[in-house]
Amino acid sequence: MKTAIPCYYHLEVEISPERIDQVRRILAAHLRHWGLGILAERVCHCAGVLLGAIEEHGTDKNAVVEMWWNGQHLITAVSDNEPDLPRPHYGPQGCLAQIAALSDGWGNYPGTNGKIIWFSHRARCPERAPLAPTPPAPTLRTARQLPREVPVSALAAPPEEEPVTIGSAPGAAQRSGGSWPKMGERTTASSPESRTPSAR
Repeated sequence: MKTAIPCYYHLEVEISPERIDQVRRILAAHLRHWGLGILAERVCHCAGVLLGAIEEHGTDKNAVVEMWWNGQHLITAVSDNEPDLPRPHYGPQGCLAQIAALSDGWGNYPGTNGKIIWFSHRARCPERAPLAPTPPAPTLRTARQLPREVPVSALAAPPEEEPVTIGSAPGAAQRSGGSWPKMGERTTASSPESRTPSAR
């Protein structure tokens, strides 16, 4: 069985209508981080109704929200500086009735300067399954064609030499295309006149 690591979170808040919604989002984010996202809706609703009661009837708007997770139980507590809640909150539609309906247990006891109301939820130790990597999506809509394959024999063949043709003049070498060799260029055939006369 997987052993859970105990977790604790502490938040001091000055209550206002906008701040209550922000605190609910913060608590939900921490519960998801702990692997307890299944409890986020109930815990945030209970904490929200307690903070709303303090904002509506309390003279001191400062409160403290705490959460403990021991691997089996999540305990959430809201403390403020007021000695008690007004009587309407104890009725069938009051905040304490909502907490009793949405939690496994709850209670209150005097704090240092006011009161503390807590509620608990039982949950199993979260099992975090590893995420499987997903294959990357193609970035191009149409695939490009592969280049044509060039035979290896064509790459290894030596370049073709230009053919040499013999012109009409006797012993004169002429290249293809009708161009005569340039001055100083050697030719494959030499005329008898170009030979050096032998000494007699």
